[in-house]
Amino acid sequence: MTRTLTPEEWHAWFSVQADWTRPTRLYLYRQAYLTQARTVLEVGCGTGVVTGELARLSPAWVVGLDLDSRMLTFARRREDSVTYVRGDAHALPFPSGSFDVAVCHYLLLWLADPAQGVREMARVLRPDGCVLACAEPDYGGRVDHPPELASLGRLQAEALRQQGADPNLGRRLGELFVAAGLRATVGVMAGRWNLPASPDAGFEAEWAMREHDLSDLLSPEELRRLRSADYQALVEGRRTLFIPTFYALGRKTA
Repeated sequence: MTRTLTPEEWHAWFSVQADWTRPTRLYLYRQAYLTQARTVLEVGCGTGVVTGELARLSPAWVVGLDLDSRMLTFARRREDSVTYVRGDAHALPFPSGSFDVAVCHYLLLWLADPAQGVREMARVLRPDGCVLACAEPDYGGRVDHPPELASLGRLQAEALRQQGADPNLGRRLGELFVAAGLRATVGVMAGRWNLPASPDAGFEAEWAMREHDLSDLLSPEELRRLRSADYQALVEGRRTLFIPTFYALGRKTA
């Protein structure tokens, strides 16, 4: 039976993801003129990792929206300069033209209707505002090395599907943005690895998430075997993990 993660465990995982994608986010913020924005929205803010960053980097009024009340409670305790709102990405509770920038990070793959989510972000933008999809993965191109870890990508993609996510959402970003009437620029993040001498806190957070996702697909013994193989590959400098991760900037033209 899948174990429910605590907000603290989710926050640790979201922080690891945010570390991976920070250079791309900073690039997108510059392209969207974040420092000149008056109002900024993050949709699917979770525990507020990216929302807090937006508040630190911009003088804007920053709003974080999520459907999970536990995560919002956690986020409010961490960051009191942000307004946190409970709501559904498919039907944002804001008037049209309310924001200069709308941001999401590993969100669209989880939406039942990602096209509607992008349309809603476009709707709440002012003219010339920007939607930033900072990270959406595409497990169809995932690379795991050494070979004894190759099954992790297939298993993780299947676990995501069983949870209702689209593990190949990244390749669809361009069509989703264009369909929402946005002038879009789409890219994919480059891979870079700093191999530690031994696994760090990021390894623990990543494996907490893997065990959460894969507990219905693998026995505890098989999970322990894969974790041990992953640990050993990291220590020996043999570990490669690459998931094509797409980003998009869409500008509202009218």
